[in-house]
Amino acid sequence: MDLSDIARKLGLSDSKLVIRKAEELRRLSDLQFDSSVIGVGEVCKAVICLEIAATRLQVMFDRQSAIKLSGMSEKGYIRSFNAMQNGIGVKANLDVRQLGIQFGCVRLIPFVQKGLSLYKDRFVASLPPSRRLSADFTRPVFTAVAFYLCAKKHKLKVDKLKLIELCGTSESEFTSVSTSMKDLCFDVFGISKEKKDPKAIKGHRELLDVLPGKRKQEEVDDGACCELPSYKRQKRMEKVGYENWKSSVIASNKQTKTAPSKIKKQARLEFKKVTGEASAKD
Repeated sequence: MDLSDIARKLGLSDSKLVIRKAEELRRLSDLQFDSSVIGVGEVCKAVICLEIAATRLQVMFDRQSAIKLSGMSEKGYIRSFNAMQNGIGVKANLDVRQLGIQFGCVRLIPFVQKGLSLYKDRFVASLPPSRRLSADFTRPVFTAVAFYLCAKKHKLKVDKLKLIELCGTSESEFTSVSTSMKDLCFDVFGISKEKKDPKAIKGHRELLDVLPGKRKQEEVDDGACCELPSYKRQKRMEKVGYENWKSSVIASNKQTKTAPSKIKKQARLEFKKVTGEASAKD
């Protein structure tokens, strides 16, 4: 299928500059990147080249229509888009101010800039001297991750998948950079979680205490009131009842063993003697 026909189906037939840029990118991908390795066909490759060209020239692009036209799933398309973009060496330009305006979080801009600067300094300091000059922070994934972590710290909702799509990276790489930033700059990007005392955490069974019958304090065997939750009080009373029953059974067994055993005698049967005269009358 010709690139112009695909551009017409995507509503880009009037953008001649986008079509020319997409043709240039497709020729570049044929030379530097083997798209068949990742299972990208010619139609999908043309669609991806059109999206890259439209993004670089800041032209509106309908990604959902592009996904339908490519014949791939959304995740598969994003994966192929990122692989092809990295394969031909085309980097997406991502600015902190652009992200702040797009997601409506302008007040995060100074926090993101400060966090990025601190992360770069600490990351370079942790490297050996021979590798410090080769450290590259120009990739947009660092900007996107810093923006996401700052939004999360300030309790602002940001679409993570949209950020991954904008920076042209994979979800695994996004997670890896996020972990690295939180480890090195926890004071800027981390979210402190207070550890709760297990004794202070109330169990769900304590909800039974709202019943009037469960609010009453029961007395234990020593006369003191039990301040435990209802289910623990019930277990305590069951245990006390079992111990009382056990002690009574043991006491009765001891009494039966110590009591003197009486000698049992077999009952004697006595029959009347029959005289001779009485038998003769019969």
